[in-house]
Amino acid sequence: MYLGFDVQDSSAVAVAVDADGRLLARAAHSGADALAATLAARADVEGGKSTAAIGLAVRDRTEEAARLAAWLAPDAVVVTAGAAVALGEQWCGAAKDARQVVALVAGESVQAGVLIDGRPFDGAHGLAGSAGWLALNPVEREDYRRLGCLEAEVGSAGIVRRLVWRIKSGDRSRVADMVDGNLAAIRVEQVLAAARDRDGVAVSVVRDTAKYIGMALANLVAILDPDVVVLGGVVAVAHDLLLDPARQEMVRRVPPTASHQVRVVAAALGPQSAAIGAARAAMLAQQPRAHR
Repeated sequence: MYLGFDVQDSSAVAVAVDADGRLLARAAHSGADALAATLAARADVEGGKSTAAIGLAVRDRTEEAARLAAWLAPDAVVVTAGAAVALGEQWCGAAKDARQVVALVAGESVQAGVLIDGRPFDGAHGLAGSAGWLALNPVEREDYRRLGCLEAEVGSAGIVRRLVWRIKSGDRSRVADMVDGNLAAIRVEQVLAAARDRDGVAVSVVRDTAKYIGMALANLVAILDPDVVVLGGVVAVAHDLLLDPARQEMVRRVPPTASHQVRVVAAALGPQSAAIGAARAAMLAQQPRAHR
């Protein structure tokens, strides 16, 4: 049995999987901090059974993440969340058995994961996959300098922020009615629901979101030439709204041969995708390189 964890600031999703990627158990916990949430989730999925290896998916490879991994197990493997999604989906999800895979994951943060010949590519300094910093707009906004251009536009907070700007500028949207005029209470799920109900402002915000995602895809595909690009997070949840227009935007911006060869798909493993990928990373770390 292999354990995988997807750890955020004060929450964790844990899975136990077998050597074929079958899900044996899943748990999610929130706590006072990441350690408390991770330990609670581990207790739920481990159940006293023997564990072969442990993997940990984190937003950034920080010293704190390394300490958490060491606390879980001396040989625990740490990967970025983007790389974990790519690994999980390549193992038993939407990119199953593909060798060259890119995952683009948009949620509270925006990350990418890159698999080359089935193995994660971390870059010279462990920063490969920092897709939130893709520069897609020549404007030098303050939030771009803090978060990165792509994350400021297609991260969950960025999508909400663009809708709020539209309402404050005088556009009417039923999203404001959903929160009784308290714009600070708007969540990305409400923006997506309103777009499905054909609210004009929400539709426009979602359309712009798809355009930014498509531009990011074009950059990733032009540089990395993957077999498959997996879209996770908000894009997977709202694939009915975002997947096709993002793909169309990408096709407009890449060489014709690339647009015909790459597949763009929504992540299939749901909210445990990164945790499953972390377990896969731990499994691969135990295997001789020739067998990976």
